[in-house]
Amino acid sequence: MPLADSTPPTAPPITWADTTRQARFTAWLAAVAPRHQIDPATLTLASADASFRRYFRARCSNGDSAGNHSSSVIVMDAPPPLEDVRPFVEVAALIAQAGLNAPAVLEADTEHGFLLLADLGGEVYLQALQAAAPAAADRLMRDALQALITFQQRVPAATLPPFDEALLARELALFPEWCVAREFGITWTATQEAVWQRSCRLLIDSALAQPVVAVHADWMPRNLMVAQPNPGILDFQDAVAGPITYDLASLLRDAFISWDEPQEIDWAVRWWDEARRTGLPLGPVLGSDFGEFWRALEYMGLQRHLKVMGIFCRLKHRDGKAAYAADLPRFIHYATKVALRYRPLGPLLALIEPLAVQPLQTGYTF
Repeated sequence: MPLADSTPPTAPPITWADTTRQARFTAWLAAVAPRHQIDPATLTLASADASFRRYFRARCSNGDSAGNHSSSVIVMDAPPPLEDVRPFVEVAALIAQAGLNAPAVLEADTEHGFLLLADLGGEVYLQALQAAAPAAADRLMRDALQALITFQQRVPAATLPPFDEALLARELALFPEWCVAREFGITWTATQEAVWQRSCRLLIDSALAQPVVAVHADWMPRNLMVAQPNPGILDFQDAVAGPITYDLASLLRDAFISWDEPQEIDWAVRWWDEARRTGLPLGPVLGSDFGEFWRALEYMGLQRHLKVMGIFCRLKHRDGKAAYAADLPRFIHYATKVALRYRPLGPLLALIEPLAVQPLQTGYTF
């Protein structure tokens, strides 16, 4: 069960750096409000995430035009060219067609980056898991695992951009640029750079060898809502066609909550058994040997964690969002555990050790 908790950064109050955009937003909201019985005066900040998107909540007097008798709606502010809402609209439709619970898009101004969305409520999975007793947390996670199976089965991967070698490499490159050099002020030698490149090759090859399915790309408790049907799914605009273990690794080894390894394995085995039962394309190796599947999942998780460390440091140094970097120790722990376990990744430890508060252990279990 949870080893440590971490509360995501508190969102700032509503402010507008661009008065022209503020005026355009106000006019758009006033135009769509009558169709959904929205009171624009009730607009409050719902959340702000690690991107340039912001979300507001507004009260409705009598539900929305889609027949959802909710007392509120969500408004997304995603300023072009920094954000593009079209992938959100497209993937929301795919998720709905799959029979899963994503916010319905009620109105869309894709040119200016404004969306009106159905409100899935205010109970985020992360907060629910942090407060839940073990049995309740297990129920929530099993719901998330089952929804992930459905997502991978029913969202057509062919309609999504490929999670290819170039994208994998670009993501990994964030770690040395923003975490190693910018956050810790370390310059690698040519030998260390060669170790990094060999490690990246191992991670990329493992990812590319996996069967391809629809990948949410951020299937983690902060992007799931406690809802009916459960869970509600958010932040899916970056969905890609990619490795089958990616979303499961994201869920089990999260940025903001950690679990002991026996619990991770229990949930992974449940997903694996259900995936085999329902015919997900695991392939002959990953589908017949859980040990090989777990290795592929850990390699995939390491690729993601190195990327996220780079992103969190970029948020701090480029975007002025320093709170995310407070969770770097969690990711250093994740990365250390995997590098210690698998001999081919052992040389990576020498690159991680300078970032760790405590000296790393030595030795391998595999």
